[in-house]
Amino acid sequence: MADLLNLPNELDAQKYTCKVIIETPKGSRNKFAYHQKSRLFELRGLLPHGLVFPFDFGFIPRTLGGDGDPLDVMVLMDSPAHVGCLIDIRVIGILNAEQSKDGEKQANDRLLGVASQTYDFERVAAIDDLDDALLAQVEEFFISWAKQRGKKFAITGRGGPQKAVRYLEAGIRAYRGKQNKRSGG
Repeated sequence: MADLLNLPNELDAQKYTCKVIIETPKGSRNKFAYHQKSRLFELRGLLPHGLVFPFDFGFIPRTLGGDGDPLDVMVLMDSPAHVGCLIDIRVIGILNAEQSKDGEKQANDRLLGVASQTYDFERVAAIDDLDDALLAQVEEFFISWAKQRGKKFAITGRGGPQKAVRYLEAGIRAYRGKQNKRSGG
């Protein structure tokens, strides 16, 4: 099996599209994460009863965030995908966030995307197209999930597809920079 972190993300910055790998499906209490060394998905956590992922959650390959992991993305689609599924998405926005634990703060932004194969969200082109109540619930999920892990998560802003793609492009540059350092280039 190929190393999923190194698959092409096929970002099209003009169309706001790219590829995503799903780690945790919608409706799951289990938090899965890709384990690069084994090239498998491992169980990394368990949400408490009553808390489930509201939508599929995954990462964008060939990106790198400030936390050293690929960029996170929540994917809105009609039904849950399976762990490891490769999905084409349209990037619709970003939730800027700050996470803290023991007084140490770190940016932990979350990209939002819509699966290219959807009926429920086919008309959603930007974060502002989402229902306010739905967006508030997604934000509350991230806050509750962090709290369950002993962290504080605060939404510090929102942005549309253009801001999200700039963040994504910065993640791609960071990934390339890391690869160049490894190869001595």
